[in-house]
Amino acid sequence: MRIVPAVDIRGGLCVNLVQGDYDRETVFSETPVAQARLWWDALGEGLIHIVDLDGAKAGRCCIEEHLRALHEAAIPYEVGGGIRNRETVEAVLGAGAERVILGTAAHRDPAFLREVCTAHPGRIVVGIDARDGKVSLGGWLEDTETNAVDFARQVEDAGAARIIYTDILSDGLMKGPNYEATASVARAVNIPVTISGGISALDDIARARPYAADGVDEIIIGRALYLGRFTVAEAKAVARG
Repeated sequence: MRIVPAVDIRGGLCVNLVQGDYDRETVFSETPVAQARLWWDALGEGLIHIVDLDGAKAGRCCIEEHLRALHEAAIPYEVGGGIRNRETVEAVLGAGAERVILGTAAHRDPAFLREVCTAHPGRIVVGIDARDGKVSLGGWLEDTETNAVDFARQVEDAGAARIIYTDILSDGLMKGPNYEATASVARAVNIPVTISGGISALDDIARARPYAADGVDEIIIGRALYLGRFTVAEAKAVARG
């Protein structure tokens, strides 16, 4: 199980939202790239999870300058939020992203998803953000009737390399992730799944380890690291068992 620290960017700041609510925001750093460097220096492997919160609402990449700075600093990263056309995918990859995360566009335009998966094999990830098991779009502002498990099967068929599953009702609440919902998605597909949302203690990481057998091999952690509940090194040690 790998640890993936998160850096969410809004208005040029490193922030965290509760349940995706833009009115429930905490600013943790005024320099997102420097924050990513702190996490990367402690992590030393894998990558950093970057979320463009402004882009998720605007429908376009709003942090390309930050992405280029991350690349120049030799910090590997994946990025999502507002990536909804081929031009933006190419721009983000050109800025140095290891992986590109599609969410809203993957749901609304399956042909586009298949096109970019074919063009960039192994580098296109689909973020499935769900509320009560149903997919949410547009920065979690638009709920749909699409079942998350059904959607997972569709994105695998389109060629996605990985799924990041976020349970919106767990995110930012520090009460633990939704293990079973994530495992249900992982069992439905043959591509790896990242669990996201709600990690609050080292015990939450330990409880996630058995789900590696279902294909859950990464854990995104945000707020708990920022609040100092544990360190990156401690998280890595627990994740490895």
